[in-house]
Amino acid sequence: MKPIQMVDTKTQYLKIKTEVDAAIHEVLDSAAYINGKPVHDFTAALNAYHKSGYTIPCANGTDALQIAMMALGLQPGDEVITPSFTYIATTEVVALLRLTPVFVEVDPKTFCISPDAVRKAITPKTKAIVPVHLYGHAAPMEEIMQIAKEHNLFVIEDNAQAIGCDYTFSDGTVKKTGTIGHIGCTSFYPSKNLGAYGDGGAIFTNDEALAHKMKMVANHGQEKRYYHDLVGCNSRLDSIQAAILNIKLKELDNYITARRNAAAFYNNAFANNSRITVPFVAPYSNHVYHQYTLLLDGVSRDGLNAYLAEKKIPSMIYYPVPGHRQKVFAAFGLDSYHLETTDWLTERVISLPMHTELDEEQLTLITTETLNYINNN
Repeated sequence: MKPIQMVDTKTQYLKIKTEVDAAIHEVLDSAAYINGKPVHDFTAALNAYHKSGYTIPCANGTDALQIAMMALGLQPGDEVITPSFTYIATTEVVALLRLTPVFVEVDPKTFCISPDAVRKAITPKTKAIVPVHLYGHAAPMEEIMQIAKEHNLFVIEDNAQAIGCDYTFSDGTVKKTGTIGHIGCTSFYPSKNLGAYGDGGAIFTNDEALAHKMKMVANHGQEKRYYHDLVGCNSRLDSIQAAILNIKLKELDNYITARRNAAAFYNNAFANNSRITVPFVAPYSNHVYHQYTLLLDGVSRDGLNAYLAEKKIPSMIYYPVPGHRQKVFAAFGLDSYHLETTDWLTERVISLPMHTELDEEQLTLITTETLNYINNN
């Protein structure tokens, strides 16, 4: 059996090696390393995949969030509501722009932002909500958008972990996550479901004027070269990464199917164990399983993590320290936060290997050893 990895990008690459290598060499031969044809081709293809109005490629997912907030004209002191139970990038950008992060609770089943918590956190200074589609499951966007409409707030979707996820509205309408809010942001970090072989990101919107402004912000605030109308930044998806992503985008739905098959294997193996809660899927969402995250009850999470490591089975804790407990945000009054659900989750979640290349032999070993520890401890 080949070694088990948390994410196996190499084996995935070998399956598309011929096509990827040819695409990279085509870029090298063209010498159009920045804003070349592959960037335009990938942008159009991703736009078609999402059925969204406009797609703006950029250098990474963190930049995507920053560009979105800059384009919306958010000002220092404006409050941005976001879950504490997420990766630092979501709120790091808020602080970087001298905005005020307001941390709220998540639903203990979906791990995504709680609409009730959002409602309670709104003040006259609130200007935006940043729901995170965590682990590959959609946040409750229909209710979030209704709240935003009631209070005249912007919604920026952090879709870095859920590209390809479908959201079903109460009227039966289906949209891809990232295309529901005023702006959607994603990352093409190599381990993502649609991962580049370096950094990359993209921004989505259905608002033409907003799309135009975000393009300018991402390009030094200029529409015409050397004429700078806005304070911008330099954030570009390079041609080589775009060429790779254009190939992988054609495989994205197959990649999602492979992840769902692995998740189904896990779910079946753990189905009758009362000390394990497998990933929940709400009626409005499907799941693209960027991570396969268990919630443990009466089991030492750290003990399981160490035991699996001894068996050469990787596992990860996403995330051990939530935003409201990070030192970097101390200036925003961390002592005022009492996020019991978030703190409870950070002590009990553990993620098992999840990627497109897992085989039955590997999955059997992972589930067998996980159950061995839980049943004997």
